[in-house]
Amino acid sequence: MSQLLDNETIAAFKAKTAAVAHPRELVIDLLRAIQEQVGWVPDEGVELAAEILGLPVIEVEEVATFYDKIYRQPVGRQVIHLCDSICCWSRGGEEVARHLRQKLGVGFGETTADGAFTLLPTCCLGACGEAPAMMIGRETYGELTEARIDEILEQKRKTI
Repeated sequence: MSQLLDNETIAAFKAKTAAVAHPRELVIDLLRAIQEQVGWVPDEGVELAAEILGLPVIEVEEVATFYDKIYRQPVGRQVIHLCDSICCWSRGGEEVARHLRQKLGVGFGETTADGAFTLLPTCCLGACGEAPAMMIGRETYGELTEARIDEILEQKRKTI
């Protein structure tokens, strides 16, 4: 299991766990560390997190499956979260979704053939004032148009 994280990272999380009253507060940080290393969180990652934090596996699994930014299956090198809230949909989100699906050649929950992008819906990005919006990695992009999407995707492909 430890190949999911290096010994230094494991030791650091064990030290943090010992220093906090409620180890549950570290679940997301630990799952993100595993995800950054592996690209997603396999079952072994959930088990490792539970072991490090001294929690039942089911409690870590509940967190891992609740948050849509924790990936429990393999994803592309860049994950696109498209906001499907009412604000985004009322400001052209449906057209943005159509364009992204067409441009990438995938549907929601799918990864492009080259493994570059996975397209996922998300319930809200908190960018209602810039709707429609999407997030790639940890960067949010708002006021999306077809041209802006094309520019963003072209830029992202260069960094992959």
